[in-house]
Amino acid sequence: MEFSEILNIPPYSLGRMEKTEILTTRLKELTAYHMDNCDEYRRMMDSIGFSLDSVDTYEDIPFLTVRLFKELTLRSVSGKDVFKTMTSSGTSGQAVSKIYLDRTTSGNQQKALVKIVSSFTGSGRMPMLIIDCPSVVKNRALFSARGAGILGFSIFGSDRSYALDDEMNLDVEGVTAFLEKHKGKTIFLFGFTFMIWQHFYRELLRLKDKGISFDLSNGVLIHGGGWKKLVNESVSPEEFRNCLESVCGLHSIHDYYGMVEQTGSIYMQCEYGHLHASIFSDVIMRHPEDFSICEKGETGIIQVVSTIPESYPGHSLLTEDEGILLGEDDCPCGRKGKYFKVIGRLKNAEIRGCSDTYAAEFK
Repeated sequence: MEFSEILNIPPYSLGRMEKTEILTTRLKELTAYHMDNCDEYRRMMDSIGFSLDSVDTYEDIPFLTVRLFKELTLRSVSGKDVFKTMTSSGTSGQAVSKIYLDRTTSGNQQKALVKIVSSFTGSGRMPMLIIDCPSVVKNRALFSARGAGILGFSIFGSDRSYALDDEMNLDVEGVTAFLEKHKGKTIFLFGFTFMIWQHFYRELLRLKDKGISFDLSNGVLIHGGGWKKLVNESVSPEEFRNCLESVCGLHSIHDYYGMVEQTGSIYMQCEYGHLHASIFSDVIMRHPEDFSICEKGETGIIQVVSTIPESYPGHSLLTEDEGILLGEDDCPCGRKGKYFKVIGRLKNAEIRGCSDTYAAEFK
């Protein structure tokens, strides 16, 4: 099954049976392809005696741990076909994952992202305010997860501007001019959770106390990258949303869950606060004791599968996050597929989200 066939399906339109059939077909083909084209992946599959004949559904396909991408060179294309190398976020001294993309995989990542996000924001491009600094995207050959996130979401912006300068200070004059220029329009805002809180919300709050305020009631904010620092500061997702609305009128706020190892296959948060799996991907919660599949409502380690990766064997991965499956095909928002919530990082797991790694080094 070609990825283009899946791309033609609305991202939240299929129920369990139809989606399982498509995911199983595509993921079995990707597994066979990576076994044929990535020696390291094939050796790992051979070492456990894996055979595709044993796969009834995509849940039976072995997973790799995300940490392996820090320790091994895992790619299914030749070096000359590598178009872009993406790296995960990491604090100083941490090894980073390296994800090797050819033009096909990179293009499919962007196409999937467009399908997912536009189903929430609409298909038209909007003036975009990036809550970060310009320098983070200067190295276009070796993308960090943070820079890749900004550039990936920038496709939804028609006139892009940065809210922060390279010292991470709010550019008050620049933001004022941007909002005046696009007064009355829907504004698209993107950033990483901790940076929004630390450098945007807190500065807006300080300015509001001085009688200076910004009206972002027409804004749509998408943010992600980890909650560890804010949770440690007792800032809940609900408080995050309420504080932003009170300081600038921003009320359309969507978190997302994603990772550099499966760029494009993000899990967007609906208006009921649930993270949703699209047609391009799925989540499986596994018990830490034996990796058996959790029932709805049970806490487990999050496994993510994606139909996108062709240049590297990243189609079935075990993360270092814990989550709970909340339901499937019956979210009040009307979107079909699984919906879930993320509890946090596994104990003793490295910090790796864009927000969390930045927050860990923020002084």
